[in-house]
Amino acid sequence: MSDENGITEESRIEQDRLYPGAEIMRILIVEDDKAIASFVRKGLESEQYAVDVTGDGEDAQSLVSEAEFDLVILDLWLPKVDGMEVLKRIRSRKTSPPVLILSGRARVEDRVKGLDMGADDYLTKPFSFSELSARVRALLRRSPTAVGIVLQVEDLELDRAERVVKRAGRRINLTPREFALLEYLMRNAGRSVTRAMIIEHVWNFSFDSMTNVVDVYINYLRKKVDQECEHKLIHTVRNVGYELGGSVNREAAD
Repeated sequence: MSDENGITEESRIEQDRLYPGAEIMRILIVEDDKAIASFVRKGLESEQYAVDVTGDGEDAQSLVSEAEFDLVILDLWLPKVDGMEVLKRIRSRKTSPPVLILSGRARVEDRVKGLDMGADDYLTKPFSFSELSARVRALLRRSPTAVGIVLQVEDLELDRAERVVKRAGRRINLTPREFALLEYLMRNAGRSVTRAMIIEHVWNFSFDSMTNVVDVYINYLRKKVDQECEHKLIHTVRNVGYELGGSVNREAAD
């Protein structure tokens, strides 16, 4: 049986099985060697990370200033701006993600300098992907900027460890995909997020203007989170996307 959007319960379950609802972490790869960048990107994407890639230091500085990443994998030999300068820019932010330097500079002095400059880990080339992957997991586990275990926006609570959601003490049952979407909205509470941002962070693929999957899942969430409550938390922001909480000019769902 399908809903008003033509999506069957079976297809929703299958999509959630293929794309589990654990938080999708976003990683930035700063690497000018296209072969290495492609190799690392494919490996990380196969492990369900959302991955962005840039090949020069100048673009990397812009990206870390404009977007939020859970981890940066940083080469040191970069065009336009050296990797050490990129590292300085990352560490100059009030909150900054863990940085793993991935470099051909293998001397002890280079490794010491990189770590002293603020890198969290240093892996030299050539390298095995299995070791890189293990280091990535370790850094993400102990990241000092990691979001807390329990997220709360007004009377809505989401426990990331127990995978439990409650509104005013009432437990809400969500599919894995719905849980991941709500978690992303709560992490950005009070901030408008576009459909493209949601697609890239929650589904981990590039935005297709023809798809309505975000609107469909927002509708699912509204029915479960807001429908029985007078005060609505999930809002449509005209010409932008969606927002949870906040006080901007918006259109609440009917």
